[in-house]
Amino acid sequence: MLLQMVDVKSQYLKIKEEVDRGIHEVLDTTIFIGGPKVKKFQEELESYLGVKHVIPCANGTDAIQIALMALGLKPGDEVIVPAFTYVATAEVIALLGLVPVMVDVDTDSFNLSVEDIEKAITPKTKAIVPVHLYGQSADMETIMNLAHKHNIFVVEDNAQAIGADYTFSDGTVKKTGTIGHIGCTSFYPSKNLGCYGDGGAMMTNDDDLATLLRKIANHGQSVRYYHDVVGCNSRLDAIQAVVLSAKLKHLDEYNAARKKVADFYDAAFAGHAEIITPLRSTFSTHVFHQYTLRIKNGKRDVMKDFLDEHKIPNMIYYPVPLYKQEAFKASSNGTEYLENTELLCNEVISLPIHTEMTEEQLRYICDHVLRFFS
Repeated sequence: MLLQMVDVKSQYLKIKEEVDRGIHEVLDTTIFIGGPKVKKFQEELESYLGVKHVIPCANGTDAIQIALMALGLKPGDEVIVPAFTYVATAEVIALLGLVPVMVDVDTDSFNLSVEDIEKAITPKTKAIVPVHLYGQSADMETIMNLAHKHNIFVVEDNAQAIGADYTFSDGTVKKTGTIGHIGCTSFYPSKNLGCYGDGGAMMTNDDDLATLLRKIANHGQSVRYYHDVVGCNSRLDAIQAVVLSAKLKHLDEYNAARKKVADFYDAAFAGHAEIITPLRSTFSTHVFHQYTLRIKNGKRDVMKDFLDEHKIPNMIYYPVPLYKQEAFKASSNGTEYLENTELLCNEVISLPIHTEMTEEQLRYICDHVLRFFS
């Protein structure tokens, strides 16, 4: 049986006609960078997210970097970031000469611990970068209240949770990525909304920030050859924009399909003494960019070997805390041990989840996982 962590090709075949037509239109016009196709996707995503401004860029890592550049932070300023996340989130902080302050996460949600955020805030803290890990929002209402209290910025890393809804205590609902001062996302091919190359975007409701973000992403210019700030070159190309336009109209459908897969897994593993299934938050929907289990009693690595042996795809996101990465020894805040992060690095394992999975595939995977423990 052929199993894949992500099946981009089968998803493409269902929208092939529209994607191919859009790509040929770009080729016919030869407007490859910017232009009407990028503008069209930008406006469609603004409408979908309910946000005033979407600023497309070259990739999700650039999106975070440009967002931090737009906030006017200075070398030595501290930025709070989860210790349990992909390297890109902290990488750009260090790259800009800022100090990544790595804090612990909750073991249930995998997201930033709000208690640990407050403990980590100092007079040098200028921003928080919550990561909506695996497809579910961090506790944004509490984080925004902390940010307001301490007059610091919030930049959401929404690369894994596009399409998720966050419900505030007053019943207000907003899409993740539109709650902080700036939201950032990636359109890497395996994402819930992925293109066929690299791509990213920033989101904000602040007009002035939007203007500055656009400038920075375009060499610091709004008028050609007149450069107001030092910027970079980070643009979404038109071919990727037409792919994203075709897929955006199916995003809720894609996320629903992922949830159906997660429901199947949840039911299969319910009540198992050595398997902890993902938490479903009361304040956030879950779009399941990853379906991530925690395996107890030190059995995770042995289980991975078992799945590998039976050719069942799996991944460990993430095996090493950020503060133990060689790259951050000189630039981090000196963190040496965070209990929850260390626990998760030793327990998490992600199973295949994508929009094209069949019940036969799911039964095969679940049977083998349960067989490992028998």
